Amino acid sequence: MTGNPRITPKFAPEITPSVEELEAQERRLVFRRFTHDDAWALGSLLVELARERQAPVAVDIHRAGQQLFHAALPGSTPDNDAWIARKRRVVERYGCASYLVGARFRAKGTTFEESSRLDPDRYAAHGGSFPVNVEGVGVVGAVTVSGLPQLQDHRFVVEALEQFLDR
Repeated sequence: MTGNPRITPKFAPEITPSVEELEAQERRLVFRRFTHDDAWALGSLLVELARERQAPVAVDIHRAGQQLFHAALPGSTPDNDAWIARKRRVVERYGCASYLVGARFRAKGTTFEESSRLDPDRYAAHGGSFPVNVEGVGVVGAVTVSGLPQLQDHRFVVEALEQFLDR
């Protein structure tokens, strides 16, 4: 499936990032704090970007086991909510982006589904969920998008985090 340039214009959809690039994203995208208001502002930014690009996504932000933001845009389905939960559980378990977890398994010549020993109905190491990492605290939650191909979901979240943290 080819990417929709309106959805992620910043990136060439065919270029898959390396594990090192993904790890660098996580080191760079760290919050000083993360409040309820920050979750609302970040979620609103994601919705605004998705609306501009007519992206059929659902957006979710959790912190410490509590859902702080959720929106389902036109074209998204209840399946997107199930994907969000599965990808978020990977972030909560591994403390890093769901796409990075899958990439690390692929780099070892296997897949998450084959080697993680986790129930694939509950966990999905597919792109779209990124850790909310707070300076001096660690991972406190996850921001997740579902509705695009997994690499585009990942890149969409990263782009929004870059904009949000650059303010």
